[in-house]
Amino acid sequence: MPVMEMESRSRIRVVSASDRDGEAGGQKSKAGSAVYLSEVLSEIDQGAGFLDRLTLDEINAVRKCASPMLFQPGSSVFVQGDIHSGIFLIDSGRVRIYYAGPSGREITLAYWTPGHFIGGPEVFGGGVHIWSAVVVEPSRLSYLPAAKLKQLAMTVPAFAVALIEGLVAKGKCYSALVQMLGTRSVTERLAQLLIILASVERQEAGSHLVIDKRITHEQLAAIVGSTRQWVTSTLARFHKAGIIRIDRGRIHIERPEALSQDLE
Repeated sequence: MPVMEMESRSRIRVVSASDRDGEAGGQKSKAGSAVYLSEVLSEIDQGAGFLDRLTLDEINAVRKCASPMLFQPGSSVFVQGDIHSGIFLIDSGRVRIYYAGPSGREITLAYWTPGHFIGGPEVFGGGVHIWSAVVVEPSRLSYLPAAKLKQLAMTVPAFAVALIEGLVAKGKCYSALVQMLGTRSVTERLAQLLIILASVERQEAGSHLVIDKRITHEQLAAIVGSTRQWVTSTLARFHKAGIIRIDRGRIHIERPEALSQDLE
């Protein structure tokens, strides 16, 4: 069973674009962006604003239907094969979505962050989850049961539209993943993943970029569909070519343009 505890409804928060963005200048907050394989960097965090169109009264209606939950790292939100019972809005933290094959081997589909929801595609219940969700850092989620979700969709038109837009964003995400897996070599997928991480988690350090989040070779392998050993050897090859440098667990991208070239 996941480690979770209920908190008072007064603390339920639906994250909007203004919560995720900084003050004047539009700087990104520490909430961070979603991460998944995609060719189009500008669409990576598109689904995070799916509730932005709601008014304060409509947000309050969502709050009344939601139950807040606190999850500790390593806790499962739902498991592949579980019955669909509703969705979870991510208020804070980060959740990994992954698929496990018959052999037990896992592939990471996405890391979702505040403003996104998890628990689709059968948001109104029925059927079973076709992938699993596990919390990777302390997180607060708001659970919307399928019955209440359907009631909101029927009585709050703006919420129904927002839900559809959220599902569209999810569909585009997983379509992008399939395209990457089907048309890019594993080396190209790793190079693109480093570009994505440099875009959403980066900090500038002189003339190069630093991926400002510690990520293990095993985590990289689970995203690109390879093994930890292969990732380690390929990163070593990138290092030898002067493309990257790894220092204290952080990846420094010395030549970002080289990652977009033919690396085979």
